[in-house]
Amino acid sequence: MQSNTIKLNNPQGDYELSEDTTKLPFTLGDLKAAIPSECFQPNVGKSLFYFFRDILIIGLLYAVAHYLDSWFFWPIFWVMQGTMFWALFVVGHDCGHQSFSKKKWLNDLIGHLSHTPILVPYHGWRISHRTHHLNTGNIDNDESWYPVSESQYKAMPLEQKIGRYYLFLLAYPVYLFKRSPNKEGSHFSPSSPLFKPSEKWDVITSTILCTCMVGLLLFLTYQWGWMWLLKYYAGPYIVFVIWLDLVTFLHHTEPDIPWYRGEDWTFLKGAISTIDHDYGFINHIHHDIGTHVAHHIFLNIPHYNLKKATEAIKPIMGDYFRKSEKPILTALWHSCTSCYFVPDTGSKVYYTSNKKLAKDE
Repeated sequence: MQSNTIKLNNPQGDYELSEDTTKLPFTLGDLKAAIPSECFQPNVGKSLFYFFRDILIIGLLYAVAHYLDSWFFWPIFWVMQGTMFWALFVVGHDCGHQSFSKKKWLNDLIGHLSHTPILVPYHGWRISHRTHHLNTGNIDNDESWYPVSESQYKAMPLEQKIGRYYLFLLAYPVYLFKRSPNKEGSHFSPSSPLFKPSEKWDVITSTILCTCMVGLLLFLTYQWGWMWLLKYYAGPYIVFVIWLDLVTFLHHTEPDIPWYRGEDWTFLKGAISTIDHDYGFINHIHHDIGTHVAHHIFLNIPHYNLKKATEAIKPIMGDYFRKSEKPILTALWHSCTSCYFVPDTGSKVYYTSNKKLAKDE
């Protein structure tokens, strides 16, 4: 068996990978060599520009909403501001991958400034997200949006099915506190099995900051009332959560995306088991997070270089590169109605719908 060892130059040292080269017509080395070297280099000026641009837009939207204070505008404000909360999350997402800059202290500072206002525990999320990236496409070890087996689906209580298949676009806060189904731990607790003992104070720091943010919101609510909370924070926050769950779901839930068990899984096969989506004019607003395949292969590429990197790897990947041409709502409906569970056995499996159960029965 041939192997290819490649280091992705992450300051945390988490991503030195030994990849089996005998099961795919290309390797990590082939893909990395095709991408211009400058794509891997963060530009602090650009990174800070996008961060401050998002902050400025958020501030302007708050100013306009306060000035108009009209129920004709509040729903529009919620959608716009929630989308900007989502964009700010993506900036913190780059910080978590250490692709915002080469300085860990700056990444962690901007990560907290991006995530704490939207009640995301930066370090707790960063660590669990690392687990997701290192195990993408692995049914047993992936961290989020992994499939259940057919027998698990049959045994699932009705309320759990409703939550998983009908209310999943509001799942993120629950995930932060309880993790994904069949996994234990909280993103806020340093004793969670998610974290190493050496990560204890990172987790505590982020939890304290989120607690302070909750305290601030409670104080402002005490001062100005529950309607203030709904208009200025809860509305945009719900839209942000929907965006986060929608994008993550679509990039990892598709009938023709394979999932792996046991030794048939490798990092590269898992990394390419995702799909790009086109969000139209939102692409630039949420920092091209729809270019998801390249991001999963090389997570240390800054968001503003992902499109260039994607064009470089597409000729090498050929049919292994997936991009949906469906409109977002059509893609959502397609995945919702087609992706319920995977077979109980098999080293490489695909989602199927619950129509299979009706036929079997």
